[in-house]
Order: sequence, then structure tokens, then C-alpha cells
Amino acid sequence: MTDTLLPAAPQPLEKEGDDYFRKGCNPLAQTGRSKLQNQRAALNQQILKAVRMRTGAENLLKVATNQKVREQVRLELSFVNSDLQMLKEELEGLNISVGVYQGTEEAFTIPLIPLGLKETKEVDFSIVFKDFILEHYSEDSYLYEDDIADLMDLRQACRTPSRDEAGVELLMSYFIQLGFVESRFFPPTRHMGLLFTWYDSFTGVPVSQQTLLLEKASVLFNIGALYTQIGTRCNRQTQAGLESAVDAFQRAAGVLNYLKETFTHTPSYDMSPAMLSVLVKMMLAQAQESVFEKVCLPGIQNEFFVLVKVAQEAAKVAEAYRQLHAAMSQEPVKENIPYSWASVAYVKAYHYGALAHYFAATLLIDHQLKPGADEDHQEKCLSQLYDRMPEGMTPLATLKNAGQRVLLGKGHLHRAIGFHEESLREANLCKKLRDIQVLRDVLSAAHQRTQLKHTQHREDDDLLNLIDAPDVLPKTEREVKITFPDFSKVTVTDFFQKLGPLSVFSASKRWSPPRGIHFTVEEGDLGFTLRGNTPVQVHFLDPHCSASLAGAKEGDYIVSIQGVDCKWLTVSDVMKLLKSFGGEEVEMKVVSLLDSTSSMHNKCATYSVGMQKTYSMICLSMDDDDKADKTKKISKKLSFLSWGTSKNRQKSASTLCLPEVGLARSQNKKKLPTPFSLLNSDSSLY
Repeated sequence: MTDTLLPAAPQPLEKEGDDYFRKGCNPLAQTGRSKLQNQRAALNQQILKAVRMRTGAENLLKVATNQKVREQVRLELSFVNSDLQMLKEELEGLNISVGVYQGTEEAFTIPLIPLGLKETKEVDFSIVFKDFILEHYSEDSYLYEDDIADLMDLRQACRTPSRDEAGVELLMSYFIQLGFVESRFFPPTRHMGLLFTWYDSFTGVPVSQQTLLLEKASVLFNIGALYTQIGTRCNRQTQAGLESAVDAFQRAAGVLNYLKETFTHTPSYDMSPAMLSVLVKMMLAQAQESVFEKVCLPGIQNEFFVLVKVAQEAAKVAEAYRQLHAAMSQEPVKENIPYSWASVAYVKAYHYGALAHYFAATLLIDHQLKPGADEDHQEKCLSQLYDRMPEGMTPLATLKNAGQRVLLGKGHLHRAIGFHEESLREANLCKKLRDIQVLRDVLSAAHQRTQLKHTQHREDDDLLNLIDAPDVLPKTEREVKITFPDFSKVTVTDFFQKLGPLSVFSASKRWSPPRGIHFTVEEGDLGFTLRGNTPVQVHFLDPHCSASLAGAKEGDYIVSIQGVDCKWLTVSDVMKLLKSFGGEEVEMKVVSLLDSTSSMHNKCATYSVGMQKTYSMICLSMDDDDKADKTKKISKKLSFLSWGTSKNRQKSASTLCLPEVGLARSQNKKKLPTPFSLLNSDSSLY
């Protein structure tokens, strides 16, 4: 139950300015969580090896004609399939190893389920990015070696985030940085040759793509997973700890829901819409469970109105877990989600349902309607406790009749005992749950308490007069909701801002190589005006001025003057710079925007070893079917990992602060009396 097994690395190892030891990352910490994650990584490699062997054996079986060879291959294939099944069960065991994720306090509480982080392979950006900087931006790529190294260090740090807000901020900063990187280095017309590989969190099967969207989606999944680990880590013996747990699970649900709505075609089962919907339900159910624990933490007073409230809170948790178990039992989620997780949902649904009946029985048996009591309030509470009263009973008559109340209370106890026995039976059937001692202790203690209550009021004719108690209506004073991610709170600086403003200098636009323009100022007149913000453009160019004769064109972007970088300078800054040279010859470098005529790819390769058909492959077949029907209206297909519909984009615009390549500002030229006589905020005359 303790997380830290070995002490973390000593603080003096962290040097100021050392990018590897980033805030929110501790790669040297030897914790139970990190050891568990290392075991997951090792299992992923074994699964990859077994899947490759199985694929090879299946291919050999298809082409082999010798009967003895085919029999030998079938035998080997059976062994490989058995090994894969064992590895899958071992990975499932790691997914349910919730002990190391719980708080360090000795608590008599049911463990919560966290998500493990997705593992990835290392990616070397240096060669590809250097070539692209030289080819596309026509700049010396060696000037950006440190920036590329910073990006790779940040990605490496995100593989071992600390389990706190600093770790979440680290992952968010990388996610936002990927937005800059995508705009800078990933043109829509071709792939960059970088292969991103991430392992499925549940099956361990690797999925590889040449698109950065797989990287983005996987980082988002890890942000949600990290929130779940923070939630399970909270001290659930304090009000503040339970409040933090509720907040963490709501944020986890928000991130996973955002991932489901934003990345609409995912090749990995753990990020499929069906699986993400189940995970969102699981996070909200655990948040609702934490709300119930928060209500019960000060102690449950044996008072009528308090018991009504607690019974309905327990029924609310039971309802959340019933819905979760129903979602887990549907295809295709049922085949990939750990069986033990479905068992936990089933156990908790019956456990909290039993608690709801127990508290309903207690308020009916232990509390008589005394003279002077608030009769109307008690009648209203009892009527709202059920959807309907048992036949022949009314709320007020039941409150006034002690015999009826006891009979109805015994009916609740009978149902509570049945629910407790069902939860214990399911916990004993699942091998993984049998190993969680604290879960069995909590279930057994609740069962014994209900049996003791039933024994105290048991009579010989109970079976003859048994009333079928109705279900307790779920109700809560705090309905848990999804907390959408707020990326705007994380401030991120573009590593490659030296390339220039992103709205202009991006991978989606093609540029001419920088041209050197040598010209002189004739009597303080340059022969052109300036416009734009950053970078500044040449505007209203006199065709007979020295700059025009030297090769300048209207619409050229000024990137440097006399060796001074001007890509981030405003009109006034460039004006001051030009004035400072007086009558000297000025060397100005400019670039021109070229028209892009190449078409965009509507497909991208997805490599998913051992997966017979992924969501991506289904999308491919849909594309092929659409192309076969020439009479249908052809619509532009989304890539396998793509931003959602425009509706989804608008919906998430308030929470996601990512750089976007803006359209070029329209340049409507106004007819001026003389081309070089007016000045305004957007243009300056020389």
C-alpha cells in the first residue's frame, strides 16, 4: 500500500538549467508506481515479440504446401497463442495492481482504479527537422540544434512525469508545444518520415503512425491517466483529500472526453470512442464514490433525515457503477478491458446498493414518529425515498404505524443481505480481486453489520410477512460533472520562434529563398511603404526606385536588414532601423510567398502489429468503398487521427490554446492621391 519503496534521487543532483531534470519529472525516483510502469514496458516488448512470431507463423502457414511443415507450424502457433494469452493476463494483473497507487495512509476504504501511462519509443527529431529547416525555411539548421535538443528532452521527461500537478503541467506543456511543432514542421502535403510508436494501455500492442496526431492523442491519454493516479493518491481520510480526489477524477473524465471528441479516428483500442466513453463513466463513478465518502467522513448520525440523505447518496453511487458495468459488458469494449475492472464495477454496484437498503432499514426501524416531530417533513422525505410505496402503504400511514415500518425495514435488510452476498460472491470469483485484502475486509464488515441488524429484529413469522422493499431512489447533493481541460493556464514558449511569426512562417506555406536587396536612400525616400505587423511587408513599391531595380517586389516580407533579424519587428521598429543607416547603402533580405499546388494526402499509414483490423483500417475500407461509387458526392476524408468536426473545434476553442496558422490578411489596396505621400498605422513612408 505504500508508494515509495526506495528513496528518490537526492535533490543536489538537480542542476539549475539542466533540461533533463525538468520540473514535474523525476526519472530517478524508484517508486512502486515507477516499478509497475517498468514492468508494463517490459511486458509490452514481450507482447510485441510474440505478436511478430505469430504473424510470421501465420504467413508461413498460408504459403507452406508440405503437410509436415504445416503441422509443425500449427504446433508452434498454438504455443505462441498460449504465450500471448499468458502475457495478456499478466498485463491485466498489472492494470488491477491498484495497491501501489493508493494513499500511504492506513485506510479501511475500497481501493480506486487508476489508469497506467501509455509507453512509447524514443523519437529522434534532429535529422528530419534540420533538413526541413534548411530546405523549407532556407536557414542554417545548426542554429537550431539546441532548440531541437530541448524538444527531445521535453519528450523524454514526459515519459516519467511526477504524480502531481507539476507532472500534469509538464505533459500539458509538451502537448501545447506539439501544436507549434506541427505547424512548423509537418506540412499537409507530405509525411516527414518520423514514426511515432505508442503501446496500447490494455493490450500492449504497439501502434505506429507517421502523423503527429498519434503523439498528441497519446499525450492527452497520459494526462488523463495521470489525473487518475493523483486521485487515487489523495488522502481519503480528510475532507480536503476527498475534495482533491473528486476534482482529480472530474478532470480525468474531462481530458478523456476531450480526447474522444477531438481525435475522432484512433488506431489504438484504448483510445477508441467506445473505450473512452467507458473510461469517462468510470472516472465519474469514482468521483461520485468520493462524494459519498465525503458525506460519511464526519460520521453518520442515527437521525431520520441524515439517514435518508446517506441512503440516497449510496443509491446514487450504486447507479453509477451499474451503468459502468453495463457499458463494460458491451462489445467491443468487453474484449479489451480488464475483466477485473468489470468485476470491481459489479461488486461496487451491489455493495453500495446494499448500503442504501441498510440505511433505509435503519431509518424505518430505529425512528418512531414522536409527538411534536415535523410530521410533514418526514412524510415528504419518505415519499421521495422511493419511486413508489409498497402496495397498501402510504408514507404518512407507514410513519405512524410502527408495525408497518418494522416490516418494511426488514424487507430492506433482506435485500441488503442479498446484495452483500452477491458482491462477496463476485469478489471471490475473480482471482485478481481475491488478492486485494482490504476490499474483502470492507465487504465482509458491511455484510456482518447488516446481518447483525437483521438478527436483532428477526421473528419466527418473518418469512410469512416479508415485504418486497422497493429500490431507493438515487439522489445526491453534488452531481459530479466533467471538468474540461484548461490548457490556457500553462504558458509555453515556442522553441522555434526564431523562425518567425507562426502565422506566416509555417510548414503549410512555401517560400522563396531569401533574396538580398542592395539599395540606397535617395534624399530620404526609399520608394516604398511598409505594412503589416510582424513580419513587415513591402507595400506600394515605386517601380523606378533603387529597391525595385535591385529586385524588390510588392508583398515581399523583410526578414533582415544589415544582418539584423527583422522577422519579429513591427513597422515602427523597422522604420527606426532603416533611419539609423542614414544615406548608406542598405542590404535588405526578403522572401516571397509561393503558391502551393501540391495536393494533400487523404490517408496515412498505420502500423499496428498483430491487430487484424483497427479503426484506421475500417476508415481505409470506407474510403475505398466511397471511391468505387462515382455517383456519390465525394467528401474530404479525415485522417486516422484528426481533429474533430468543426462543431467540436468550436466547442473546444475556449479550452484549447494551440497555435493555428492564420490565413493571410487580405490586402485591399486603397487608391491614394500620390503613392508615397501618406502615413498611417499600417504603413510608413521613407
